[in-house]
Amino acid sequence: MRKQFIKNIKGLVQVGENLPDQLRGAQMNQLPVIENAYLALEDNEVIAYGPMDEWPGITDWRDVEVIDATNCFVLPAFIDSHTHTVFAASREEEFVDRINGLTYEEIAAKGGGILNSAQKLQLQSEDELFTAALSRVQKIKAAGTGALEIKSGYGLSTEGELKMLRVIQRLKQHAGISIKATFLGAHAIPSQFKENRQGYIDSIIHDMLPIIGKEKLADYIDVFCERNYFSTAEMEQILDAGAKYGLKPKVHVNQFSVLGGVPAAIAKGAISVDHLEEIAANDLDALANSNCVATLLPGCSHFLSIPYGAANELIAAGAVVALASDFNPGSSPSYDLLNVLSLACIKMKMTPEAAINALTINAAAALELQETHGKISLGRKSPILLTHEIPSLAYLAYAYTEKHIQRIFI
Repeated sequence: MRKQFIKNIKGLVQVGENLPDQLRGAQMNQLPVIENAYLALEDNEVIAYGPMDEWPGITDWRDVEVIDATNCFVLPAFIDSHTHTVFAASREEEFVDRINGLTYEEIAAKGGGILNSAQKLQLQSEDELFTAALSRVQKIKAAGTGALEIKSGYGLSTEGELKMLRVIQRLKQHAGISIKATFLGAHAIPSQFKENRQGYIDSIIHDMLPIIGKEKLADYIDVFCERNYFSTAEMEQILDAGAKYGLKPKVHVNQFSVLGGVPAAIAKGAISVDHLEEIAANDLDALANSNCVATLLPGCSHFLSIPYGAANELIAAGAVVALASDFNPGSSPSYDLLNVLSLACIKMKMTPEAAINALTINAAAALELQETHGKISLGRKSPILLTHEIPSLAYLAYAYTEKHIQRIFI
């Protein structure tokens, strides 16, 4: 049995019994913290915590690792509920295209973007994709992420999508971190189906989904509901087909335009709706009156120079707001959730407390990991972060180029 005792913690964050599974409204700006605290773990399970002056002492110090956290904070590891971690190659040539004036949509229209990644993925084997993705996941963990979602969507064919999902399945077994898999066959219309959109949708429904369901390769189903990609009606058709195989929706909506995808996805039981750089009044109402998580992706807004999600408007409306990286080679090539934390505070005017809540409790809800992640409570084995010495929690967002993570317990 591995025993660890963390003492003199400057602030033990997101800690307590009976913490809620989702946070809304004014709750987002509240963060339970015990100052000058201790935390005791056995095989990563929390067995005791509290203020140092209430510490009952340890009678048996044999085989106990003692960690002095003076001037350091301890908090739940972050959860990244929206990533595209499995891909074949970077796309920095498109980065240069944008510098030279092309928009993301213009690049996609000339065969770049998602179709570019799909073409490159065809050239790599499952083993090559797995090796590269495993290396990325290890870096993701080291940066403070304790659970993540990974989407397919760069296959855009039965063979390619299954290859990606099987890589994600292998990552679940070997990466040492909780991973949820999302089937995103409806990421774009492949060029060979340009004149036959329904033909590709039929392939998703009749060729891909039966195998995915039989092999249990995915937890969720996603659709890029956006102009030039998939309409709201097409999204509903695909989500209905996925539901027959037990796949719950987690969908891309409102990145560039409002098509009615938010209320439609919520009506189909969406666990989360992600992006939301554009928002309408009926979207706010639908989110406020549901448990669906509004997941904002400020790294994408930063990289593409598009609007940032209206975090405080969503919070004021009563929506459950989470943050995620959207880590992918085209529109958000960063997995660092501390960078997301900073962008949320700097560009979206979220308080540090709200941003931390959005990366822990509410991000856990976006992956249905409320029972295992995002909180520090007795009997839980939530992954936990130890920071370097910092003066305050706000410093995590303020000092946006520093590496704040000293250690992750996972």
